[in-house]
This record gives sequence, C-alpha cells and structure tokens, in this order.
Amino acid sequence: MASFQNRPADPLSPGIAGRAAGPPTNGVAQARCRRRPSKRYAGGSAPDRLGRALRRIWPATLGFLLALAPPDTAAAGEAVRGVVRVAVDVGHTLAEPGAISARGRPEFDFNRELALKVADALARLGLEGVLVNADGTIESLAARPAQVPEADFFIAIHHDSVSEWELEQWEWAGRTETYSDRWAGHSLFVSRRNPHPARSLLCATAIGARLQRVGFTPTDKNARRREYADALHAVHYFDDLVVLYRATQPALLFEAGVIKHREEELLLRAPQRQARMAEEIATGIAACLAVPR
Repeated sequence: MASFQNRPADPLSPGIAGRAAGPPTNGVAQARCRRRPSKRYAGGSAPDRLGRALRRIWPATLGFLLALAPPDTAAAGEAVRGVVRVAVDVGHTLAEPGAISARGRPEFDFNRELALKVADALARLGLEGVLVNADGTIESLAARPAQVPEADFFIAIHHDSVSEWELEQWEWAGRTETYSDRWAGHSLFVSRRNPHPARSLLCATAIGARLQRVGFTPTDKNARRREYADALHAVHYFDDLVVLYRATQPALLFEAGVIKHREEELLLRAPQRQARMAEEIATGIAACLAVPR
C-alpha cells in the first residue's frame, strides 16, 4: 500500500501533521481567494466605507470572541434563557447512506455516531439536543426541519467525499475500494434563503472558530464550488440546500471530514476524537445562541 500523503490535522494525535491535505489553507492560499474591491465600492464617504468594512468582518470577529470561552464550562448554556432545543439531523438514510468511506463504511454510520455525541454534549451544557432521523428512515430533506418546528437551532451532520475523477482504487480486507488522500478537514454551510441567515452564519463561525482553536483543521476543498461566507472558518454559502432553507430556525450543515481520505477516515471513527469535536460544536452553538438577537 502506498504511504499516506498530506496527513490531516488531529488535535488528539501530536504525531500527525497539523495541516489539511490538498492546497494549503495558510495565508498564501487565502490571499489567492481574496479579491480587490471593485471600483463600484471604492467611493462613498468614510462612514459608508467603515460601515461596509464592519459588516464584512463582524461575523468572523464575533465568532472568534465566542471561541475564547472555556471549552469545558456550562456557562454558555446557562446564559441562554429558558429551555433551548437544538435539532441534530443525521444526514442521509439507511436506504441512501451517502458516501462510502475508503474502507467501505457508509457515511450514514459516521453521521449517526457524531450526531449522538453532539446531542450528549449539548445536554451537558444545559441545552436539549433533539435527534432527527436517528433511525435513518426520513428520506425527504424538507421533512427533517418540519419535524422540529419548535427547535431554536438546526444542525445537519454529514461527512464529506470527493469528486469521482479524484478517486483511486486500493485493496482493503479482500475488497477493492476507492479512496483519495488529496483532501481532508471539516467545513460548514449556510443558506441565505434561510429566514435567519445572519444568526446561521454567526453560529457557523462560532463552531468553526472553536474547532480551530483546539487544533481541528478545515479544508478549502469546497471553495472550488461554493462561495465563502467566512473563509477564515471554512463557512460556505449553499443557498439551495433544502434542509437549510426549509428550516424555520437558524440552520447549518456541518461536514466533519473527508471519509475517502484513508487516514482521516480512521480519525473520524475514533470515539475520543468524535467526543472532542462534538464538544466544540455544542459549545459553539450554545455561545452563539446566548448572543442577544
């Protein structure tokens, strides 16, 4: 078997290189993603220019400040008044299990394991995690948010794959499977068609900031197709994603990592790492929902 290349970051395994596979996500890569302001925006008064700048940087700045909260405290949950319900949707179904990992495991199994841990982490913070599609039988994407109209927030848990043309073959346990070690890392998606786009983006930024704070590395893979909402924290716009725009509450979709990457697949199956990721997701949500509207 060929040696692994471009190993993904792992906050619980110091021996693994702390960078995502594929093109680097350092300042150089980010600089390539930035565009100079068009001449259309070059004019205007100083207050106008300042206002536009603040609107651009505020979500990322506030998300960063939220990430500074201690990861093991229930204060964020206590700060939210009343019973706060967070719908945690298990992506895909038993019949349509999503991507197949490098070792032949269905994405749905990864999604359910992480969703259960996110619900547990929310409970430890004083929030109520409501699982959606835990049995894998809800085929309609629109039906998922419709099941939890009373929820204060909606998060869909998924794991990522790659394009068909990027796949290679290898032998695993006597079977021929497909893999790609090019990309690794998490990413987040929000929809501007959701009735609460600003709150959705704020919560996505808070989660992304918390994950990076403890050593999880995002991927810029999805920037090839999806516009950045917050490049620093790997948050993208996916406006036409049904499960997001049909939600009546703020909503986001979380891709935990690339299960076609042979090493990241193993990391994504590790219970201790799953629990750490779930803890940061839950804390980011709790901190975000504690911010006054």
